[in-house]
Amino acid sequence: MRLRAAMAVLGPVAATAVCGGELPVAEAESVGMSTARLQRIDTAMQRHIDAGKIQGAVTALARRGKVVHFKAHGLMDVEAGHPMSRDAIFIMMSSTKAILGVAAMMMIEEGLIRPSDPVAKYIPELATMQVAVLKDPADEDISPWKVDRGKAPAHRLVPANTPITIEHLLTHTSGLMSGGLGAAVSGRGKEERGTLASYVPTLGEVPLDFQPGTRRAYSGTTGLDVVARIIEIVSGTPFDEFVQTRILDPLEMNDTHYNLPPSKASRRVAIEGRDMSGWFGETTYFSGSVGLSSTARDYLHFQQMLANGGELFGRRLLSPRTVTMMTSNHIAHLPVAGNKGGPGRGFGYAVGVILDPVAANSRRSAGAFGAGGAFGTVSWSDPAEEIAGVIMLQQPYGPAIYDFENAVRQAIVD
Repeated sequence: MRLRAAMAVLGPVAATAVCGGELPVAEAESVGMSTARLQRIDTAMQRHIDAGKIQGAVTALARRGKVVHFKAHGLMDVEAGHPMSRDAIFIMMSSTKAILGVAAMMMIEEGLIRPSDPVAKYIPELATMQVAVLKDPADEDISPWKVDRGKAPAHRLVPANTPITIEHLLTHTSGLMSGGLGAAVSGRGKEERGTLASYVPTLGEVPLDFQPGTRRAYSGTTGLDVVARIIEIVSGTPFDEFVQTRILDPLEMNDTHYNLPPSKASRRVAIEGRDMSGWFGETTYFSGSVGLSSTARDYLHFQQMLANGGELFGRRLLSPRTVTMMTSNHIAHLPVAGNKGGPGRGFGYAVGVILDPVAANSRRSAGAFGAGGAFGTVSWSDPAEEIAGVIMLQQPYGPAIYDFENAVRQAIVD
């Protein structure tokens, strides 16, 4: 019996079921959690639905490798009145980045790339990057923190002091298309991209927002695409095929796609109040930054693999020490531009890391890590509590995410 059928039979988790290619389902009490307290997740989600802040959600939680909560809330299609289903398919946006992180760690493990490698070793067009700085004062190379497109101040270009490395890209410290002066004057960001092979080399023409390695600023749709192209080069495999065969297939992530099959289109959440026309055509540009669609079940598998130290269903994707490397803080005390960081938070390779839960105002433990997407999809692993959690929204509403994580934490009773 597959998990979706098992949950339908069990309702509130009432037995342990182990299924090939599925996480086992168990009583919350058997893994040190409270069934009654987990019901507060339902209450919290309904409160936000009633307030009109979210149309619906799917929430899933595993502790010690066993699923103790998996619920659908609200509506998948408000106009049609269709209830949310547990197998609803969500646009993942930047939740795609964690997949890229694992792909990069595989190549690091195999010795095909190193974090310290200059990107130009693989993409020569990125060998002589320049940095955009203010035109005046002429004797100081100042890169503004944030620049609005169309309102860029007068600028000049200076050579990059150090080559962009793979680590710079994985930690968003490269300065490539990260919302600063270089991005603003480049005219880039919304053009047709074709393929990774055709687009990434053209980024050598784009001025950087700051000197590589001097600050952290989120490169939402570009920096990790360069890493995806490098993976294509060193593996000899198109990035989408690499992701499919090396990550999605072993983890039984059967509903995760760049191009959603027509047979699954009816399961896609219809986002209330957002015109999604033009979003769902076939793409040939398989980004490492955005682009996947997926389900709560699939991302719970992904997070459980990381919580297990790189293994799931007897299939090892990474070693435990590689997972530790990926999920450790690599940005030390670098200043952070924008809102992708803050007190108590660090950043690993393509995932955010909680360093101090109190300073971060987080309901995760120190050492917990994860990623989120602009439309409200969030997944994380909390090694200290042996938890993997997923909340799928299509409205980016922070209080719902916080309340889910808070309800999870207060349901831990040992």
